[in-house]
Amino acid sequence: MKKVYPSAEAALDGALFDGMTIAAGGFGLCGIPELLIAAIRKAGTKNLTVASNNAGVDGFGLGILLESRQVKKMISSYVGENAEFMRQYLSGELELEFNPQGTLAERMRAGGAGIPGFYTRTGVGTVIAEGKEHKDFGGKTYILERAIVADLSIVKAWKADPSGNLVFRKTARNFNPPAATCGELCVAEVEEIVPLGSLDPDHIHLPGIYVHRLIQGEHEKRIEQRTVRKKEQA
Repeated sequence: MKKVYPSAEAALDGALFDGMTIAAGGFGLCGIPELLIAAIRKAGTKNLTVASNNAGVDGFGLGILLESRQVKKMISSYVGENAEFMRQYLSGELELEFNPQGTLAERMRAGGAGIPGFYTRTGVGTVIAEGKEHKDFGGKTYILERAIVADLSIVKAWKADPSGNLVFRKTARNFNPPAATCGELCVAEVEEIVPLGSLDPDHIHLPGIYVHRLIQGEHEKRIEQRTVRKKEQA
């Protein structure tokens, strides 16, 4: 089956519909599928539920979908870098389901593994636990967290082969693999597609069985916040 597509728009053709749930990889601005996000904005798909560690920043990443009012609900851990997110949430325009980072990653991983839910102590006694089932194990209270199964996963990797085997770089490896596995359809964008057989099997981070469509493209390397000191006088 051919997995390599010529563009993000082509790779998402037939995969988008209003009201869908999307799992997006990345951590901060590291390893975010920026080309696929831009294609979703261009498509105009609306009323989206997006599960992602963060919500991008103003004008970049998932932030552009917030600007265009295409996102109905975010399932996230950290949203502090996005002023538009804050404005929409405080005005009641945007739903938010907060998740601790480890819980969110495990909800995605569980969805990909076919595990409907799991118990965790994280969040017990906080607003995170409100409305969730509580159960005691060994004298300690746990809450039930349900797996995330998305209609679409969009992820970013460093390298791929034509079969969709992926290699991630550094921080981009944390949320991208679980996000990739929990979608009914997974589309990956990469910096480089190498010949089949050139990747060492022991160096592959995500097997191609999880990846259905693949694109290669140029990516912008952004830093969320850069702090520098004044140059000392000679």
